[in-house]
Amino acid sequence: MTFRHSLAALAVLLLSAALQADEAKPVDATPKMAYGLMMKQGDRLIFSPCRDRSYANVEDVSADGSVTRVLNSVGLDAGKRLYVELLGVLDNGTLKASAFNMARVEGRCQMPGGKEEAWRAAGNDPAWALVAGGEHVRLQRYGKPEVVLPYAEFRSDGNISRYDGANDHARLAVRLDKTICRDAQANGAFAWTASVELNGQILKGCAWQR
Repeated sequence: MTFRHSLAALAVLLLSAALQADEAKPVDATPKMAYGLMMKQGDRLIFSPCRDRSYANVEDVSADGSVTRVLNSVGLDAGKRLYVELLGVLDNGTLKASAFNMARVEGRCQMPGGKEEAWRAAGNDPAWALVAGGEHVRLQRYGKPEVVLPYAEFRSDGNISRYDGANDHARLAVRLDKTICRDAQANGAFAWTASVELNGQILKGCAWQR
């Protein structure tokens, strides 16, 4: 065997070993948030990650198929394309979805909030929006001054998350319940129901993790 043939054989052996090692590598079973667009094609659910041209099949592994039920309530089963945020594991080209964060009809991709955003919440009548994370909790209301308070990690028992903050002019209490919240004006559904109390005024709406 010539030196050139020896190198070629060695390269084949190394490639084969690398492929076998990759095949033997266990799938990361830690659920992570998946951000992307979802649609239904026949009996298949197709997921396309944000800023990525790849596709994955979706398998609902949630208890009693709760993820699919929520998505169908927003319009997935009726053929609508949804922007979704699902907790799941990517396994061999299949997204195994175990929990739901939010979904909107024809919504745009929203990348993770990072250190600056842990939660978002919003409601109507009157219109309001809350962003919590980083250094501040910010509450905006239509026609009213913005309320800004220091951020502290929400206290949680699993199904309820709370925040309380105050300054010389405002006292804010936020309660998030892990129950599906539907917002007809936003054309979407969210994993948490929000109740915000500001100086005695109660604001109702939906919330989702960032």
